[in-house]
Amino acid sequence: MFFASDNAGPVHPQIMDRLSAANADYAMPYGKDPIMDEVRDSIRTAFEAPEAAVYLVATGTAANVLALACYTQPWQTIFCAKPAHINEDECNAPEFYSGAAKLTVIDTDDKMTPAALRAAIEKQTPGNVHGAQRGPVSITQVTERGSVHSLEELHALTAVAKEFDLPVHLDGARFANAMVALGCTAAEMTWKSGVDVVSFGGTKNGCMGVEAVVFFDPAKAWEFELRRKRGAHLFSKHRFLSAQMAGYMQDDLWITSAEQANANAAYLAEGLRKAGAEFLHEPQANMIFARWPRAVHRKMHEAGAKYYLWNGPLDGDENELVAARLVCDWSASREGIDAFLSHF
Repeated sequence: MFFASDNAGPVHPQIMDRLSAANADYAMPYGKDPIMDEVRDSIRTAFEAPEAAVYLVATGTAANVLALACYTQPWQTIFCAKPAHINEDECNAPEFYSGAAKLTVIDTDDKMTPAALRAAIEKQTPGNVHGAQRGPVSITQVTERGSVHSLEELHALTAVAKEFDLPVHLDGARFANAMVALGCTAAEMTWKSGVDVVSFGGTKNGCMGVEAVVFFDPAKAWEFELRRKRGAHLFSKHRFLSAQMAGYMQDDLWITSAEQANANAAYLAEGLRKAGAEFLHEPQANMIFARWPRAVHRKMHEAGAKYYLWNGPLDGDENELVAARLVCDWSASREGIDAFLSHF
């Protein structure tokens, strides 16, 4: 009954096997290991981008902020939705790594719209030395509220960015979950939709701790290498990042793990719906926001369930509806979901 985060789940055995194999011998450090060649080839193939520059870091924050820094000058601003991870969960790391560039936050509870993005961009008058200059647009896919931008929505957002000649970053911490939900390809959800750089997540989908940064314009490669080293995110024993990502890409594990996670969430959502829970956002991938009476929350917590309450404490009016966030990963069992639902 563990639905607190897909960060908390176990590492997939296939990835552990690759880590164990990487530990059996010596390998050149700092990304010169032969496994990284395999990773580079597999990600380029998956994204249909043979010239893409591919790099690995250990955390999603590092992937996001180092990628964005390559497209952001200190006097610019990064446009993002209010719930975006770079706004609410990264402790000003985007500002720090970009040399104090600011964030322009679009006030929305979930996805930003093309109209809202346009309005935010137009408020930043270019050439005004007293104000921030226009910088990159960052889109989150899956969003922090569990929604998935359709390909049409992605195209509409990137079209606005391109109209103003602004680069586009995609925060894909749950990239595979979104891709599976849309039934599209990695290329269709990135460069074919106007995305310039993507943070391609692995940690939330069965890896121990690895994220890829994929630049579709290889001209940014050297700058990223410098920023990664200067930012203390270049691993000496890099092969243990490479081994994780190699295991993740092997036999399309990244896809099948996301399919399992999404299916687990759909099963949980259907049970919640039948039990009378109200949804704050329609679940589309592996994250659910729903509310039900506090008395039921208390029963679940007393039984050992792990998840986050979203808008209220565990103590209070027994009948008040309290929202929760629940996240399923690839390893969630139907038995655990059924046990959780039995407390309604």
